[in-house]
Amino acid sequence: MSASALFLAACSDDADTTEDTTEDTADGSVSGEIELAYVSWDSEIASTNVIGQVLEDVGYDVNLVALDNAIMWEAVANDEADAMVSAWLPGTHESQFETYSEDMEHLGPNLEGAKIGLVVPEYMDVNSIADLTDEAGQTITGIEPGAGVVAAAEQAVNEDYDNLSDWNVQTSSSGAMMTQLGDAYDSEEEIIVTGWSPHWKFQSYDLKYLEDPEGSFGGEETIDTFVREGLEDDMPEAYQILDNFFWESADMEEIMLEMSEGADPEEAAANWIENNQDKVSEWTEGVVE
Repeated sequence: MSASALFLAACSDDADTTEDTTEDTADGSVSGEIELAYVSWDSEIASTNVIGQVLEDVGYDVNLVALDNAIMWEAVANDEADAMVSAWLPGTHESQFETYSEDMEHLGPNLEGAKIGLVVPEYMDVNSIADLTDEAGQTITGIEPGAGVVAAAEQAVNEDYDNLSDWNVQTSSSGAMMTQLGDAYDSEEEIIVTGWSPHWKFQSYDLKYLEDPEGSFGGEETIDTFVREGLEDDMPEAYQILDNFFWESADMEEIMLEMSEGADPEEAAANWIENNQDKVSEWTEGVVE
């Protein structure tokens, strides 16, 4: 199935992101339809639900569409989605950035200090990837195939670290990885997972990143916002809010932790918005009087 077909299958039948659907209403508010694409990581579920609700609060009809990494990028590049706030740069989404970024507009970071790497419980007696021997059955528990952190782990195993030549990266899903991590942690068993920050696991468990002397996982990353070409002309208010959107890791992790404890993403996002009106007001400045 083509990327376009996969995108359309994820959207409602009446969604239309390629034409100007924004209207100024009599009271000065805005209305219209806007499509936000995201990848189904807890971090991006949190951020997309927050910015989606902020856009709804000023009058937009917002549709959130969960997609695979590459399809998310392609959807914005092809004007099938209006925006995404889920681009991890420069490492995690490097290949997607190189392929699609020239066909969309880059609004810059919405969060700084992000990181990816191999993560272990603090009780494990190892601190560097270079010192790994036979821990956790020589298995790295990963997330979805094709994710940037999985690709980096595979590079570490297959190219960068001679001591990992007999190791394997076991892919699954973000949820399955977290279940395995929780089970192992509760039993104080060895486990090595592909990890990233921000993530609620660092608030729930005592974990550490393994040092990465070969640089397989790169350095500090940012999470960036991209919009389709022409959005500023079509939906200037939405464009301004998306351009203003910026928050901290602690903000995102607060929502993610609430989600991990059973809250619906919409509920967790709404709670954060209610408790952080000062930040939200900065994003909507000039749009909401």
